[in-house]
Amino acid sequence: MKKCDCPLCKFNNPRPTNSAIIIKNGKLLLAKRVKEPFKGQWDFFGGYVEAGESIEESLIREVKEELGVESETSYLGSFPGTASYEDFTYPVLNFAYLTELEGEFRLDKKENSELKWVPIADVKDIAFDSNKKILKFIKEKFVYNWEDVKKLVFQLDSTAEVKEQSFYKAVLTGYVAKVEEGGRLLGMGWAFPRQTILRNQAIVEDMIVDESQRGKGLGEKILLDLIAQGKKDGVEVFELTTNPKRIAANGLYQKVGFRLHPTNNYLLDLR
Repeated sequence: MKKCDCPLCKFNNPRPTNSAIIIKNGKLLLAKRVKEPFKGQWDFFGGYVEAGESIEESLIREVKEELGVESETSYLGSFPGTASYEDFTYPVLNFAYLTELEGEFRLDKKENSELKWVPIADVKDIAFDSNKKILKFIKEKFVYNWEDVKKLVFQLDSTAEVKEQSFYKAVLTGYVAKVEEGGRLLGMGWAFPRQTILRNQAIVEDMIVDESQRGKGLGEKILLDLIAQGKKDGVEVFELTTNPKRIAANGLYQKVGFRLHPTNNYLLDLR
């Protein structure tokens, strides 16, 4: 890494940058770069933070410049890496955000020469080493057969509207367990940890196994996987609710050690 004598190089402090992770129907929106470095390679949308900006403000500005639309963001994580200018290489810290576009976007050819949607699992390479770390992260978190997800949720609640961005946010904020076979999603469940004044606990939600696969022990496997993930993080108590008419589900919960807790369950619907 070539350095100059300026304070930034002397102290080796990373420059903050950002990347917008835009996903729709299980596909990533990518841009082909028109400038060096990595001219002609695929990239996420984003750029450097300018003076006086927060990370979120800089990302929204970059998306507006490159795609012509406003956006909403949810934080994914920070990823160290490097970038270069002329003969100099320097460290960066790339802040990645799950980004939802507000309206129809358009290609700005001053910024990028081409746009394309690619299934997350099929993205093989991307510009910049920090972006490679982000790509690895989202492949680990967000690769799902989206049609299977909607089918399972429909079996859980036929009136529910499956919102893709809400699904990804749920994956980020909780424990997820799933069962797959031959690329097909057979079942899944979530547990959401929360720290109260009294204890570290988790709420089990949205447990569902495809109706063609029930009675094979998949529900128990999913539930035990969720509990194992919680134990690693020090969860003290798992909590869930279920319809008393779901005989098999109630039997499963009691089998793995849940006990009926005498309490009133209140709901306030603000929709």
